[in-house]
Amino acid sequence: CSQCDKAFSHKHSLIRHQRIHTGEKPYRCSQCDKAFSDHGTLIMHQRMHTGEKPHQCSHCGKAFPHRNCLIKHQRIHTGEKPYQCSQCGKGFSQNIHLISHQRTHSGEKPYQCSQCDKAFSHKHSLIIHQRIHTGEKPYQCSQCDKAFSEHSTLKMHQRMHTGEKPHQCSQCDKSFSHKQNLIKHCRT
Repeated sequence: CSQCDKAFSHKHSLIRHQRIHTGEKPYRCSQCDKAFSDHGTLIMHQRMHTGEKPHQCSHCGKAFPHRNCLIKHQRIHTGEKPYQCSQCGKGFSQNIHLISHQRTHSGEKPYQCSQCDKAFSHKHSLIIHQRIHTGEKPYQCSQCDKAFSEHSTLKMHQRMHTGEKPHQCSQCDKSFSHKQNLIKHCRT
């Protein structure tokens, strides 16, 4: 390459590489007009439109559009956690989860609310918080008219209808629908 002195054994590899420098994106998606520098990347992108999922998990049969998604998923079955926190040794199956975890040590809160002074270490926490300002309650109970800003709150509410009590006392056979009630019970 005349730009960065990188060497290639095949001419087509050099041509593909040079697009990094030129910014050329000759492969255009016919569905959404997005352009790509590499034909393989276009094919992977098009799976978003077609719904094609050619990579199937041999353990559970779940299918994925990209091989790297399958590899990440398979760690659920293998228990592999290749990303380790240098401060506490906790392992993670995905690098993104490690980065997120490391904020518990650093105290970094990069997600700032535009309505108030609150900041959050996780984007998801900011999204949930912003519902205080918007009043948005996207999680509707199918049994009654109640709506909730968080999915976890809806699930806890639904136990009122189903009678589910997943939190069991290890000392007696008593079960509770909410973890807080079990904790309170264990203190007495």
